[in-house]
Amino acid sequence: MKIEAWYSDYFESRLSGRYITLEHINPILKEYKNSLEISSLGQSELGKNIPMIKIGKGKKKILAWSQMHGNESTCTKAIFDFLKFIQQKDLFQDEIRAFLNKHTLYVIPMLNPDGAELYTRENSNLVDLNRDAQDLSQKESKILKNAFRSLNPELCLNLHGQRTIFGLENGLPATVSFLSPAANKERELVPSRLEAMKHIVKMNKSLQKYIPGQIGRYDDSFNSNCFGDYFQMNDVPVILFEAGHDKNDYSREKSREYIFYAFLDLFGITKSDNGNENDYFAIPENKKNYKDVILRNIRFNENEPTFSIAIQYVEFLNKGKIVFIPRIESVVNLEGLYGHLEIQGNGDVVLVNSQNNVKIGDNILSIISNEGNSLIYLNENGLIDKYN
Repeated sequence: MKIEAWYSDYFESRLSGRYITLEHINPILKEYKNSLEISSLGQSELGKNIPMIKIGKGKKKILAWSQMHGNESTCTKAIFDFLKFIQQKDLFQDEIRAFLNKHTLYVIPMLNPDGAELYTRENSNLVDLNRDAQDLSQKESKILKNAFRSLNPELCLNLHGQRTIFGLENGLPATVSFLSPAANKERELVPSRLEAMKHIVKMNKSLQKYIPGQIGRYDDSFNSNCFGDYFQMNDVPVILFEAGHDKNDYSREKSREYIFYAFLDLFGITKSDNGNENDYFAIPENKKNYKDVILRNIRFNENEPTFSIAIQYVEFLNKGKIVFIPRIESVVNLEGLYGHLEIQGNGDVVLVNSQNNVKIGDNILSIISNEGNSLIYLNENGLIDKYN
């Protein structure tokens, strides 16, 4: 059985979609208590438990944390896919044993359980934990800092998700992005950065067979308030994972699969070629060149020039489900920008929400051509599809 076939049949199907909270992962953690060491690092600002999972018994310590931003859950799903994989008995058994004997992986699957429940980037006090490495104003920040100090890891994995606005110069979306954070304002290539870069190069080579041309390099501007930069300042290699968007993957189920494959390569279970910092900088840097939907070549009156509308989704939590509200972000010719969904208006005169004008920030309810045909319809999640 190939790894892709295993994943298709056996990924952690109890976790799905964008909304992942303690309520979702606690039953799985309870199930793993007999085979993995699971502990509590403390409580969040609202008193929720912050668990940690210990995997392996080797000397090389790795510390990973996910959902520092509560609404970035893709890597959390991939973590549980990996946990399920290392406990199966069919594939890569020698490699799994070697990993477990060489490494001890400590995983904080949900650093910000309050933000996860509220589906917000920030915690319950509206603080971005990834800007709190110096002030340590929040309980969750202190927990991460204390874990770093007590465990003294040799490698850190900072697991995040990125918005749909990121793409690459080649016109493809940045479905997965990586970063070896800067350790100082000069962004020098200190040993810890170089070490992280080597790992990223290997993962990039591994993922190219799944999403060729869709892997990016995140901006490395230095900010000592960010935990990744702060830990890199302390001479520990840090890898930032950014799970992004693939076509029609608003639930981020494909992205989680690619992060899972990256984990396998990082941990030596699958193998790709080594590289160096030159290979790292050859990975294209992310650009903000994508919109969720672009409606091109429309007009409001017959004698007016054509224009385009860029639409971006705003995510809302509604009764435990994430819904997407399409909202007008810009009205220009949008040259150089791409849409995850592109709709050609073919010069049609249209009404937007029954009006022959639009404003930035308007929510989209309907777009009707002068022929009486809908150019869009909204599915049950609020996502726009082409009219059929």
